[in-house]
Amino acid sequence: MSTHHKLPAVHNAMWPGLVGKGPDSEPPIELDTMLDLTAAAEVDGARFDGVDLFLSLPHTDINSTHDDLKNLADKLTARKLLAGSLVAPVWGGTGGGSSMGNAEERGLFLQQVRKACEIGGKLRALGVRKYGVIRIDSAASPAEWIKDPEGNTKLIAKTFREAGTIASGFGERLAAEGEICWAGMHSWRRNVQLLEMVGMPGLVGFQADMAHTMLFTMGYNAPEDRLLPENFDWAQGHLLADAYKVMARALRPWTIDFHVAQNDGTVKGEGSHDKTGRHCPPKDPNGKLDIVRDAGAWMRDDDDKPTRAFAHICWDGCMFPNAMMMDPQTWHDVLEVMLKVRDAHGWD
Repeated sequence: MSTHHKLPAVHNAMWPGLVGKGPDSEPPIELDTMLDLTAAAEVDGARFDGVDLFLSLPHTDINSTHDDLKNLADKLTARKLLAGSLVAPVWGGTGGGSSMGNAEERGLFLQQVRKACEIGGKLRALGVRKYGVIRIDSAASPAEWIKDPEGNTKLIAKTFREAGTIASGFGERLAAEGEICWAGMHSWRRNVQLLEMVGMPGLVGFQADMAHTMLFTMGYNAPEDRLLPENFDWAQGHLLADAYKVMARALRPWTIDFHVAQNDGTVKGEGSHDKTGRHCPPKDPNGKLDIVRDAGAWMRDDDDKPTRAFAHICWDGCMFPNAMMMDPQTWHDVLEVMLKVRDAHGWD
């Protein structure tokens, strides 16, 4: 297989080594190991261009010193990898706080955004980060949000606007990840409402994950916004594609960061992570998405032209079992499908 396009760059996410791991689950996989597995993957001479990073220990400390970041930059350079988007640890358990919480909680949320933006700038200065955004979410649950949907959405929007102002001062952009487990972001309609309320297009946008957004079409945590009928027959792939396009068309104008992923139509929670769309490997026979086809719903506009809305795309294997992540074949298969996505929807 040969790649026909050079852009967007192809990245692998590092946080699957951390998210859902811990004392009540599997042990975390250290960053060096995740970097080595990524750097070793190769398909017909093509490799991953870089990685997206999670700014939380035991990977990258949100309070990293210059020396810490120089060490990280050296590790990336030695493996011929760039850094792209950075996940800000905005949740209560990682030093942040709810974006719809009290003044103290929202202050902690904004503090983590500021620290992540500072790290982003330092990695640019070190020459290992040329593109990417700071990823956030609402750091609150739909169960809390539903107690006052309109009031809580307004509060999240206020916090996001303040975060956007912080990011702008550092030359950064924020991408809020829509996912069924995040308050005010658990539905495609609610995501659009929130982003319109924030009102900072191009500065505070949407981070689309193929697996998580597929759950939107099924109405998980928001049955009023489902696009597929109950007891949907997955053999009717064309109906899924149509529903997926409706959802993506509404959110695509806001999308500034993109995760390629596969989903089997179920939800999963692990460790401290709430239930969300279950990621599965690209060749999983239970996968419901046609990855290459459905990536086009995000990467092409209504005239079927590449949007060029992001400089890189990233694979997200969140909550993959450790045995799967430690298998080099996993990353070969991931890289292979990422290159197919780029061939189909990329540019030069």
